[in-house]
Amino acid sequence: MNNDLVVMDNSIVKASYNLSVSEQRLLLSALAQIPKNQPIDPKQAYYITREDFIRLGANADQATRDIRNATKDLMRKTLLIETNVGILEFHWLSEVLRFDKNADARLKAKYPNPEDYKKYINGLRKYNLLESLPFGRHSDDIVARVVFDSRILPLLSELKENFTQFLLDDVAHFGSVYSFRFYQMMMQFKSTGYCKISLDDLRYSLALFDKYESTKDLRKWVIDTAINEINQKTPYSVSYELVKTGRKFTYLELKFKEKKTKKEISRCPDTIDMFEEPTDTFIKMSDSQLDTFASKLADLGEVQAMANVGEEMPTFKARLRLMLQDAEKQKTLFKYLKQVGFKN
Repeated sequence: MNNDLVVMDNSIVKASYNLSVSEQRLLLSALAQIPKNQPIDPKQAYYITREDFIRLGANADQATRDIRNATKDLMRKTLLIETNVGILEFHWLSEVLRFDKNADARLKAKYPNPEDYKKYINGLRKYNLLESLPFGRHSDDIVARVVFDSRILPLLSELKENFTQFLLDDVAHFGSVYSFRFYQMMMQFKSTGYCKISLDDLRYSLALFDKYESTKDLRKWVIDTAINEINQKTPYSVSYELVKTGRKFTYLELKFKEKKTKKEISRCPDTIDMFEEPTDTFIKMSDSQLDTFASKLADLGEVQAMANVGEEMPTFKARLRLMLQDAEKQKTLFKYLKQVGFKN
């Protein structure tokens, strides 16, 4: 599966918590690494690099410091999830290791006798405390290793229904903590392009407590801030309306849709481009091609967003195969076929 896809149970989208921008980046960097539709080891660690943070908009000169600070802060943070018997509260993370390239040198200075040093290291090995870096990741770039709290794992893996998914790049460069949460709320209702939430539930989810008690302040510092940034930095355009019950504003309605690309806006209608603006051209594929490209498309992050809620990978691949055989539905996949190497 594509590591650019972030998937989470809807209960996390609705949960009450307040994370800084750096904490959001840390969380998303780890979430994107979780295998999709597979069991995960409760002790599985996820490695956070400077590159992860820079990709999500962090200043390159401050990325390492941002990661270290975020791990310290996130270890203390909890989230609140509503259940049928009450509010469940637990931490995001159970364990953090912040890497220090000078750690071994300091240990050797502390234990100058080789036998003492060896004895200490063997003690670490006995309790599985020795660290081995993951293959393929440059050790100088890795800043931290995190392990999720075991109680949150069922909400991050093997999700069959009631989950939200989005691409990591869609939320890159957000500067407001509220933009992350609003975008997640939108993606929960991606199929309809419409989201309605009570202002009380919104305040609860964002853990605003006594902040922005007036609707005017809530609109200015939270809603407008998030909506403007989403419109500027994501593939979606969104508008909103505050709805009254009697004389009081009680609900927020979001309406959103994918933006048209520049090519869709500027393209001459008589120009034929079968990959980016399909016409009546239909590509007839062999059975072998159908199997191959349905599988390749299913591994593409943008296409994974087309999966139905709860749809498993074999079913999704079979549906893509049928779409490739349908003249109308094939058009929606043309641009992705080009990305996975199809040549007519």
